[in-house]
Parts: sequence; C-alpha cells; structure tokens
Amino acid sequence: MYSKMDDNVLRYIEKQIDRTINNLKNHNMEGFFVKDEIELIGLLKELIAENSTVGVGDSMTLFETGVIDFLREGNYRFLDKYKEGITRDEKKELYIQNFSTDTFICSTNALTENGELYNIDGNGSRVAPMIYGPKQVILVTGINKIVKNIEEAEKRVRNYSAPIDAKRLGKNSPCTTLGYCIDCKSPDRICNDFVIIKGQFIKGRIKVIIVGKPLGY
Repeated sequence: MYSKMDDNVLRYIEKQIDRTINNLKNHNMEGFFVKDEIELIGLLKELIAENSTVGVGDSMTLFETGVIDFLREGNYRFLDKYKEGITRDEKKELYIQNFSTDTFICSTNALTENGELYNIDGNGSRVAPMIYGPKQVILVTGINKIVKNIEEAEKRVRNYSAPIDAKRLGKNSPCTTLGYCIDCKSPDRICNDFVIIKGQFIKGRIKVIIVGKPLGY
C-alpha cells in the first residue's frame, strides 16, 4: 500500500503511527507496526508460544489478514469459535474459556493517537477478556482505525463500524437502514457495552499491532 502513497500522506501516517505507539507505551501497553500480513504473521510467531492456548474475539480483520488460518494451522490449542458446526452452547463455553487463555486476539473498533482503545460490543464476549483474564491480549488493527481522540473514536464507531457490523450480522436495528446510530432501543441493538481502555497495571499485557493498510470496519 505504501508504495502507492503520496510522500506527504505517507509522512503524515508515519507520524500518526509513531505518536500512537509512543502513547500506548506511556499507558503500559505495547505498540508495534508491520507493513503487511506477512510481517504480521511473523510477529505473531514471536509473540505467541507454541502449545499455548489461544482464543479470539469476533473480528473481520483476523480473517482479512490470515490470522485465523494461521492459528488453525499452527501448533496451538486454538479455541476456534468459527469452526464449522459449532453450537451456540459450545461457543458460549469458548467465551468463558477465553478468560484463562495464554493469548487472546481480536481487533479494536478505534485506536486514538493518545494511546486509548475504544470499543463497542453486543454481549461483552470480546471486550471482557481484553480488560481481564488472558495473560496476553493482542489487538490487530489497520491504519483506518486510528483517530485523534475519544470523541472521534465514538463518532467513528457509532456512525460507521457499528452500522456495518450490524448489517453483517443480519440485525434489524435502525442503523442497518439509516447507516448511522440513533441510540435505538431495538432488541437487535449491538451497541450495549461501551469500553474505553486507557491503560494497564500489567506492563505489556496488551499489545497493539498496527498493520500498514485499512482493515475491517
């Protein structure tokens, strides 16, 4: 992607990523930058120990970057919520097991330049392990998820990410028709848990990998 960019745009994005990674560090989280999916998988091999237990949260980014296939084919105990034929009860059990995994991987709805993570979730199965439980949390995100501050993060997620995701999930909430959030009371509403992570007690427990291309919603 970078080879096709105007030099001025490239410089802006690089500075934005540098600020974000530095501020993640200031909040006891680690930030990494990789150019593409190949570098991403290489980094994951370094960060995730073989024979360890790995869980994932709902994420289109993990499919786009090949992370799901990497976990399925690798030497890991992968708690695969996407495996064919899985029942609702089996999936619920995996959500509980995610709290005791060695590594939990997902994406983030938005990442601020101040080093904050902003996420909206439907039932909490993705954001809850991010906050507590797994020994290591790895968030894979595209450059499109980086925003200036929390206000921009909420605007992005409410009026872009959530309506698209609700449509993907086949929900009948107003945003799937309108294309933006009206803070509805629909039973199909997926915007139930609003979570901002500003830091961690355990240094480096949360690791954010920024991939040099737009990914996910």
